[in-house]
Amino acid sequence: MEERLDISELTDVVVRFSGDSGDGMQLAGNIFSTVSATVGNSISTFPDYPADIRAPQGSLTGVSGFQVHIGAEQVYTPGDLCDVLVAMNAAALKTQLRYAKPNATIIIDTDAFEQKDLEKAEFKTNDPIAEMGVDRDRVIACPITQMVKDALADSGMDVKSVLKCRNMFALGLVCWLFDRDLDVAFSFLREKFAKKPAVAEANIKVIQAGYDYGHNTHSSAMNVRRIETKDKKPGRYMDITGNKATAYGFIAAAEKAGLQLYLGSYPITPATDVLHELSKHKSLGVKTVQCEDEIAGCASAVGASFAGALAVTSTSGPGICLKSEAMNLAVIMELPLVVLDVQRGGPATGLPTKSEQTDLLQVLFGRNGESPMPVLAATSPTDCFYAAYDAAKIALEHMTPVVLLTDAYIANGSGAFKLPDLNAMPAIEPPYVPEELRGSWTPYQRDPETGSRYWAVPGREGFTHILGGLEKDNKTGAISTNPENHDLMTRLRAEKVAKIAVPDLEVLGDKDDADLLIVGFGSTFGHLHAAMDELRKEAVAAPLSSPEGDTAPSYKVALAQFRYLNPLPANTAEVLKKYPKVVVAEQNMGQLAAYLRMKVDNFVPYQFNQVKGQPFVVSELVEAFKKILDA
Repeated sequence: MEERLDISELTDVVVRFSGDSGDGMQLAGNIFSTVSATVGNSISTFPDYPADIRAPQGSLTGVSGFQVHIGAEQVYTPGDLCDVLVAMNAAALKTQLRYAKPNATIIIDTDAFEQKDLEKAEFKTNDPIAEMGVDRDRVIACPITQMVKDALADSGMDVKSVLKCRNMFALGLVCWLFDRDLDVAFSFLREKFAKKPAVAEANIKVIQAGYDYGHNTHSSAMNVRRIETKDKKPGRYMDITGNKATAYGFIAAAEKAGLQLYLGSYPITPATDVLHELSKHKSLGVKTVQCEDEIAGCASAVGASFAGALAVTSTSGPGICLKSEAMNLAVIMELPLVVLDVQRGGPATGLPTKSEQTDLLQVLFGRNGESPMPVLAATSPTDCFYAAYDAAKIALEHMTPVVLLTDAYIANGSGAFKLPDLNAMPAIEPPYVPEELRGSWTPYQRDPETGSRYWAVPGREGFTHILGGLEKDNKTGAISTNPENHDLMTRLRAEKVAKIAVPDLEVLGDKDDADLLIVGFGSTFGHLHAAMDELRKEAVAAPLSSPEGDTAPSYKVALAQFRYLNPLPANTAEVLKKYPKVVVAEQNMGQLAAYLRMKVDNFVPYQFNQVKGQPFVVSELVEAFKKILDA
């Protein structure tokens, strides 16, 4: 490949692909992410697609987007606004320009901006560029549809199949813009379409055509930019979504524990990809069952757990409501079970393809009776692997159902994942009944250190037993309605969960002398971290009498992100009471703040709450936190 002129280096860049739901924007974004991850760039992605099964072509409600942030150093969010916007039709330009920076480069397919397209997108004039107030010098207007037709004129493909390749032209153009190696993209396509090599080669030809178009035209808006990784860490990397990382985490945990993995699930957006991924791995001893409903999915997993498997059930918020009875069955039977809740917008069907953190109180308390259950929340797409592993470890070692919270943002988003060494992962050691208890064992005998019920897998001679939903006698395991026994069993189940050892709450940033502590949980970590970084870099206006001059040092800000929500880390109260001001930021109406007020005496935080179905915007966080700091 020849050396190019005018290649400038950037520390990071944000690209947003947008078009009709059928235009393949998710695929184009995924390939660009993969290409970037393989050269060591840090990446963070945000797929943003509509809930419509297939909105009318060219309509405003049918626009699908995929945003990716790539950086030479660690990036924590997909970016507030993009530097490059690909708009495959008029509706995409109309709806997605709000996510572009004022000086962003805009790539459009002029063939999708005809009169009928402008009418569908509700433009009032025949000049959408002027109507939207876009600087024409920043627009790359390319007849993508026609050029794709020309590139594949000799392919023998029908028109519909040819048009499905338009996304690859845009991808090739963006790859030229950022000096990406096309060989990785070619390998991706050949693997994805291994059973359809002709389709793979057609897409490869179109990517090359888009790349060549950028190289040959040298538009004034198209200066080639390169993002060189600053701190390369050796290892094998892959671009991985949160859902796939979650599936891999469960597989790794089952392998480490020496158990078969069972998933009982009912398809629901945005959790279904976990079922899809695990169903591909029968060779690893994974068993998946697509059940007739949410209740059956959870109940079948309880049965698999009784039989001695690592049992998992996956769902989203509406499914948690339905699974709650079977979850309680696992509580009273004291069986290991992982309940994966990939949160989405609600209530009811709500915003099924959007993201919220509105299930927290439901998974903590949303069951009948006293039914304590450990709760974890993954902080990023790549952390989903480790959170799934940790959730399985807790469930198996403490004989309890565990809820793992992710959400649509990190489940569908992706990051550069360094493949871990399974041998270095912590051991998983379920509390199997000791052999010396043969002949004297009863079902609710416990490990004296952890309080966990011993696990007797069916088929083990001498340990035949019965479990069920009725309360059992602590000593004999027989059905009991004795008031004192029920009080005792309730307390034992709660103590078992409370005794689970979880890591201390870590404080980042100005942990020793912060004026403001930002508190969040789960998937908001990246945005809150980025907001903290911005505040720490921003100079504070000093009082007029300040001898130092016009400005004082930057804001003193720290961040504490909860990953373990029940039990809470032992140092929670100490951390929350250490700082003069604390703000709890969450994508709900204040569920974590309410929970912490309940658990920590005299804790009265500021709150930042949004329920938009979209990730936080870092600039909005910064402005809100500055008001608290300056108050």
